[in-house]
Amino acid sequence: MPPRQPRDQSRSTGGPPQRRVGGPAQPAHRAPLSHITTVGVRRPGYGSSGRQVPINVNFFTVDSIPDGSIYHYDVISAGKNMPIAMNMRIIEALQDHVAPSIFADTRVVFDGRKNLFAPSKLELGGDSREFDVTLSAAPTNPDKPPRIYKVRLAYAAKISTEILHRFIAEQQSQDNAVSTALMALNVVLRMEPSQRFPTKGRSFFTPEGARLIGAGLELRRGYFQSIRPAIGRMLINVDISTGVMYQPGPLIDLCMSFLGITGRNMLRAAIPDRKRLALGRFIAGVRVQTRTAAQVQTGTRGDQGTPRVIRKLSTQGANQLSFVLRGGQTKTVAQYFQETSGRPLQFPGLLCVEVGQGGALIPLELCTVLSGQLVKKEIPDDKKTQLVQFATMRPKERLDSIRKGLQVLAYGQSEYVRKFGLTVDPTLLTTQARVLDAPTLQYGSMGNPRAATVNPRNGSWNMADKRLFRPATIQAWVFIIFESFERFEDQVAQGVARDFVKGIRSTGMTVVDPNPVVRRVNGQGNIPRELQAAGDQCFAEKEVPPTLFVVVLPEGGNDIYIIVKHWGDVTKGVATQCLKAPKCTGANMQFWANVALKVNVKLDGINVITEHGLLSDPQKPTIVMGADVMHPSPGTTGRPSFAAVVSSVDSYAAKYVADQRVQASRQELITDLKEMSVYLLGKYMLYRESIEKVQPSLRAPKRLIFYRDGVSEGQFQQVLDQELPLIKAACEELNINPTITLFVVGKRHHVRLFPMNEKDADPKSGNLPAGTVVDRDIGHPTEFDFFLQSHAGILGTSRPAHYSVLYDENDLTADTIQALSFALCHVYARSTRSVSIPAPVYYADTVCARAKIHFDPSSRQEWSDSGATDVSESLETFKQKYLPPHPKQRLRMYFAVRVF
Repeated sequence: MPPRQPRDQSRSTGGPPQRRVGGPAQPAHRAPLSHITTVGVRRPGYGSSGRQVPINVNFFTVDSIPDGSIYHYDVISAGKNMPIAMNMRIIEALQDHVAPSIFADTRVVFDGRKNLFAPSKLELGGDSREFDVTLSAAPTNPDKPPRIYKVRLAYAAKISTEILHRFIAEQQSQDNAVSTALMALNVVLRMEPSQRFPTKGRSFFTPEGARLIGAGLELRRGYFQSIRPAIGRMLINVDISTGVMYQPGPLIDLCMSFLGITGRNMLRAAIPDRKRLALGRFIAGVRVQTRTAAQVQTGTRGDQGTPRVIRKLSTQGANQLSFVLRGGQTKTVAQYFQETSGRPLQFPGLLCVEVGQGGALIPLELCTVLSGQLVKKEIPDDKKTQLVQFATMRPKERLDSIRKGLQVLAYGQSEYVRKFGLTVDPTLLTTQARVLDAPTLQYGSMGNPRAATVNPRNGSWNMADKRLFRPATIQAWVFIIFESFERFEDQVAQGVARDFVKGIRSTGMTVVDPNPVVRRVNGQGNIPRELQAAGDQCFAEKEVPPTLFVVVLPEGGNDIYIIVKHWGDVTKGVATQCLKAPKCTGANMQFWANVALKVNVKLDGINVITEHGLLSDPQKPTIVMGADVMHPSPGTTGRPSFAAVVSSVDSYAAKYVADQRVQASRQELITDLKEMSVYLLGKYMLYRESIEKVQPSLRAPKRLIFYRDGVSEGQFQQVLDQELPLIKAACEELNINPTITLFVVGKRHHVRLFPMNEKDADPKSGNLPAGTVVDRDIGHPTEFDFFLQSHAGILGTSRPAHYSVLYDENDLTADTIQALSFALCHVYARSTRSVSIPAPVYYADTVCARAKIHFDPSSRQEWSDSGATDVSESLETFKQKYLPPHPKQRLRMYFAVRVF
């Protein structure tokens, strides 16, 4: 495509252009200049394999960024840890009322914390200046003078925008100055919407289409926006986002919704302590406006001063809770409000809340929850489905909403965007993607050698006439039923057992004795003892220990599931397969074949392998590892993080083993990575020598492919400086020297790919097909990254995975790395569909999610209660309580399925 002529400014959004930064279609790759440094690997070139398809991407091109400078100031305030919204109000008052002359010719932008940016230098009379700021709202107490906020602006740096022009032209390394300039432009973009809408990070949320879902929650849609550098241009990423808010309106209604009750008289102090404590944790931190009893009854608006923040919920009702006045007189809260307002409370038996720093006691009925407050705690499990449904949008619907979002963003109408000289092309970005060929998969054959291979189509395949690559054997098995007899009669149980054996055998697995030991167990009893007794009975009757425990759970049997898994994986070292009673009753053979996929790998079998050449090269054996870290839920305190690393042990990177450790809360880098790598590399070499019988000279890996999940771009350098040396130290300790390639694979981004032509879309979902890869136009200016949509989306708009190559001693090409990553998305053991990230990364995430299984269910604290807990045990205590898998399970893929 030839270069475009300068655009008619009436079609652009933003201020007058200073320099165009868009450009023609992606040029041929050229290596960055020799003096350019990168965090990761320099891009070796673009991929070329696969079928080309034109696509839309949810980016808009920044036509121009200003020539000149941006001035950076630090904001120092005496009020520590104030809400961002309050900080924004203070800076707004500073500009409009306190020092308007300083800001007469400019409008600064502020990130709500400490960074302020101006398009021209502020006349502060020096490098810093302190101001006294008073907010214009009326004080809540007329006898008390308004609060004065002391704010000091301190000059920090002058940022030349020339570095951004040079950076996207591959003539500038990414340094702190580039990062600060990008931060400044992002603050410019979100300044206008942050003054009108609730915000979270780079997302803001509008009230249109808000939906109440119960439990005191409201869902809202909004828009995410982020400016980011790309190859030869600057882009704005715009996407649809979803926010969870506290239900606005009367606080009493929010409390009733959270507790699931109707009728305000039910919300009394007599509610169970467990529910009262949960409610108190849920509403702690919520901002409310207060009214008098008279205002509530007459429907008039209350105090419009500074909102008050709820600290905690009382244990008594307003008619029982008393306090001492200044004169020494004791009154109940109900008496006080009746006397001060002239009217009694409508519900004097209801609880109160403590608000503000002074801990004032306010009855629930006098508080109104302000609209647009984001919930920072984990939402209840039973509401997550509604959240997913609300957030799910088909590709065409999402794309239309993104286009409409440009009207809400209104870059051309933003005073801040104009002052900083940004202009934005309102045309959605188009680029060329490629659809990679799916890898050939190999199963075992049912007498026909040709039937052993499968070529997936759009990320899925059928193994109806296939047997598993290496099927396992079940010598004897136990059938445990926790469901009641009325819901799971003996005849039903016999049918389920018969279908289970039939389905297992259909995949090539061997069931020596199809008749299980059947026991009905009371879920309220001693479950471990009952399981042990069933195993003893099996050994007595069959003269062999049970290979597998098949467990039928009732609805809501999550606690039983945890106990069963802990007993099998940690205590006893025996494979367990849990089934939900409603799903397995009358299930078809496809259901049982899927169950067989899980059972086979738990019994040391291998389901399928991929014939990718790099993985199966006998002269350069390759180990593939994946790592992830799981952090406590938002709002949770006193909980550790869990790190997991998995690695392949076989010649085809199809069978994996895992290691997991407890580490400091919210620490992303893996502390014990060296020890974990030593353990896993040792298991690889042991398996190769003892199971695959390779020559001793070939038992050690010659190549090590490491996929790291969950790391943000700002932590890439830390991964290279701290984690990579630990991997190398593990190899050195084992006296091996594989060449290492290290990726970071991420899903926490807002890039979406949309087909331009209907013929390129999946007819059912509207998504692009599995294997769609993009490494042009939207990639990093200098570093080696790409986006790969490796799965066939079923619901909503698929999210591609973002791969960044941080380290590569194997000199892999773009085509090789992309094909390898796509192939590894096809060997996830429990599925006949490709998954969204490579199997080792998926497994590492699963191991992290199963951490709760490793703590004794009989003594463990409740792990989730609206995302909050008061537990503050030490890290060492958690490490001591964490119990590793039983030695018999450590070489099995017991982790192939996530916990409920």
